[in-house]
Amino acid sequence: MMTFRTAFFGLTSTLALAIAPTLLHAQSTSTSSGQAYPTRAIRLIVPQAPGSASDNVARLIAAELTARLGQQVVVDNRPGGALTIGIELMIKSAPDGYTLGYAPIGALVIGPNMFRKPPYDVNKDIAAVAMGAFNQMLLAGSPRHPFKTVQEVIEFAKQNPGKLSNASSGNGSPGHVGFELLRSMANLNVVHVPYKGGAAAITDLIGGQVHLMMESLNSITPHAKAGRVRALGVTGLTRSPAVPEVPTIAESGVPGYEATTWNGIVAPAGTPRAIIQRLNSEINKALASTSLKEKLALLGADPAPDTPEKFAALIRSENLKWAEVIKRSGAKID
Repeated sequence: MMTFRTAFFGLTSTLALAIAPTLLHAQSTSTSSGQAYPTRAIRLIVPQAPGSASDNVARLIAAELTARLGQQVVVDNRPGGALTIGIELMIKSAPDGYTLGYAPIGALVIGPNMFRKPPYDVNKDIAAVAMGAFNQMLLAGSPRHPFKTVQEVIEFAKQNPGKLSNASSGNGSPGHVGFELLRSMANLNVVHVPYKGGAAAITDLIGGQVHLMMESLNSITPHAKAGRVRALGVTGLTRSPAVPEVPTIAESGVPGYEATTWNGIVAPAGTPRAIIQRLNSEINKALASTSLKEKLALLGADPAPDTPEKFAALIRSENLKWAEVIKRSGAKID
C-alpha cells in the first residue's frame, strides 16, 4: 500500500520533471534577452580622431557608462571616409551589444549622402540606441575683413558675388553643408574652401586667407572669445548658453534657418531589443546627471536623453533634410 510520504515525493518528482524545461527556457531567455549584459568590455567606435568635438563627448559618456555598467567601455577612434569608415566597421561587427558606434550627424546623414554609392543604409544597417547631445555651430568671420554681422555678410556677398570664401574642416563636414543651407536660403554666391581638418581652416580664418567659417562651438568659441575670429551667428533656433551674446542666424536676417549638429549611440542592426533598452536607460540616466550636464556645457553641448524610437525618427528626418541640401550643392565624394 502506497504511503502518504511516498505519494507526496512521487508527485513532487513528477512536477519537477514537468517544470524543468520551462525553468531552463526562462533561464536561457533571461541570458539572451540581455539581462546578464554586459559580462565583458564594450568597444565604442568613434569615427573621428582623438580630441575632436564628437570624441570629447563620446569619452565623457563612455566614462559614465563604465561606472554604470560595471564593465569598461573602451573608445576606439577610426577616422576617415567622411566619418563612414568607423560606422561601417561597427555595422559589420556581431550584433551582441559589445561593439557600438558613437555617431555624429556627419556619419549617419551627411557622409553617406556624399557618396555616389553609400557604404551603408542607415535605415536598414543601424539600430538607434540613444541620443547623446545636440550642438550648435558658430558662423565666424575673419577680423581682418569688415563685416561684423550676418546681415553685413549677406549684403557684401550679394554686392560681390563669388568674392567671399567659406572654409570648412572638410568636404561634407557639418560646417560645409550647414553653410550650403545658408547659401541656398539667402541666395548667396560664396566659394567653398575645404581643408583637411578644422585646425588648419581656423588658422587661415584668423590670418584672413579665408573670410568665413562655420564650425562647432567647442572648436571655435575659444578663438572668438580671445578676439582671434569674429562671432557672427549661431546655427540653432535659440541662442546658445555658451555664447548668449551672439544672435542666431535665424534672427539675423534668415528666418527659419537651423543647422544644429547631434550625435548618439548606435549598434549593428539585429542587436537584441533588451540590450538596446538597457543601454538606452543607462545613457539617459548619465545624461540627466548634474556632473555630465556641466561637463557637456563646457563643450557647448546640450544633453538630449530620449528613446531609441525618437532617435531613429530624428535620423530619418535629418537624412531627408540634408540629402536635399547636399544634392542642391552638388557636393560628392567618389
